[in-house]
Amino acid sequence: MADFPNLSRRGFLNRSAAVGGLLVVPGLLSACSRTDAGSADGAGALDKLRKQGFVRVAYANEAPYGYLEGRQLKGEAPTLHREIFKALGVDELKPTLSEWDGLIPGLQAGKYDVVSAGMAITPQRCANAIFSEPEFISPTALMVKKGNPKKVTDLASAKAAGITVGVMSGAVEGSYAEGAGISKDRIKSLQKPQDGADAVKGGRIDAFLLTGISLRLLAKTNPDTEVTEAFLPELDGKKQYSPGGAVFRKGNEDLRDAFNRELKKIVSDSSRYVGLLGEYGFGATELPPATLKTADLCKG
Repeated sequence: MADFPNLSRRGFLNRSAAVGGLLVVPGLLSACSRTDAGSADGAGALDKLRKQGFVRVAYANEAPYGYLEGRQLKGEAPTLHREIFKALGVDELKPTLSEWDGLIPGLQAGKYDVVSAGMAITPQRCANAIFSEPEFISPTALMVKKGNPKKVTDLASAKAAGITVGVMSGAVEGSYAEGAGISKDRIKSLQKPQDGADAVKGGRIDAFLLTGISLRLLAKTNPDTEVTEAFLPELDGKKQYSPGGAVFRKGNEDLRDAFNRELKKIVSDSSRYVGLLGEYGFGATELPPATLKTADLCKG
C-alpha cells in the first residue's frame, strides 16, 4: 500500500491486562455483563445481536467522533454506526463511555461488543483486536491563541519557534511531535481536548496538536483560540493520513464483515456520507480512498 502508509489517529499501545478507566453513565446505560456477543469462534455473533435487539458499544466522549450532549449520544461514530446496525437488523445501541486507554481492554474483557470511537488502525492494535475498514481520514492541525502570535503553521515551524506543544495523553500526536524533532520537554500531555484548549488560553502551552476536525469543533466553544490549516505530519518520512474505524473482539469476524458490507455502501456514496456526517464536520475530504485497506494498515 504505497499511497497510505502508517496512517493513524491515536497511538495508544493497548494493555491486555486489567481494564482501566471505564466510566458508565448512570441512568443512561444498562449494566454490562461479561457475556460475549457470539461463540468463541465468532459464529452467530450477529444473529445474537439481532435476537437481543441491541449492540453494546463503547465511546471515548471525544467530539466530534462520539460524545454525550445532555443525555444524547452524538457524533460521527454514533450516527454512522446506528445507520449500519439498523441495516443489519439491530435497532439499538447501548453505550458505555470509557476513558481512551480502557477501550480495547474493555472490549477484550467482554464489556461491550464494539468500540465506536474513531480509533486509529495501527499494527499494535491489530494484534489485540480486529478493525472495520476505515470510516474516515483526518489530517492534523494546531490550536493556538487568537492571532497565532507564534505564527506556527505545522510541526516544522513549531520546532523552529521553540514552542511548547500539547498532545492528548497516550495519543499518536505525541509521536508526530517527537518525529518532527520537538524535544520531549517541549511536549506536554493532557487528558481531554478541553484541557488542551484551556492550556492554550492560559499560556501553559503555545499550541495544541490534534486532528483538525476535532480542533475545529473545539474552537467553536473556545473563541479566544484559532486553528491552523490542516497538514499531514510525517513519521520516518511517511505522511500520516489518520484513518479511524470500528473495533471488534477477535473471534467476531462475522460481525466485522457484515459491518464492512454496510459501511462500504455508505463510503461509496459521498452524498450519503456527507448527509449523515456533515453536521460534525465530516465532508468529502474525510472520505477514505477505496485503496486504503485495513489489512495494509495492520501491516504497518
